[in-house]
Amino acid sequence: MTGGEIAGLLAAGVFAVLVLLLAVPILKLGRVFDELRLTIRSLNNETVPLIDEVTRTVSTTNSQLEKVDGITTNVSDASANVSALSSLVASTVGQPLIKVAAFSHGVRRAFTGDTAPQGAHRAERFGPADGTGRAEGTESPGEDRP
Repeated sequence: MTGGEIAGLLAAGVFAVLVLLLAVPILKLGRVFDELRLTIRSLNNETVPLIDEVTRTVSTTNSQLEKVDGITTNVSDASANVSALSSLVASTVGQPLIKVAAFSHGVRRAFTGDTAPQGAHRAERFGPADGTGRAEGTESPGEDRP
């Protein structure tokens, strides 16, 4: 055997070892792909019934929401009717009640003899309305007299 043949055999042996070393990860990668395929198949088999159940739940929820929408519409109408009725009662009963209250107050003042001077307000009995809190002609203790 010549040197070239020995080098060729040595190169072929190294190439065979290299192929064997690369075959191990490729075989492991093939097993990983097999497991991945089984997992995806299992996931697909479990997902289809779940999607069907979610679809049923969403349609049931939509029908319930339609019922709730009808209820809220009816409540809104009832609220508007109550508001209109309240306004009607306030305008028909409120004004006469205010007049009766004013009349009874006037009668009570007439019987008790409680009369205030013309143009005087009840608050002015306790002090003027100018914000000083003192009646005219009075000074506070710390002021100098002119």
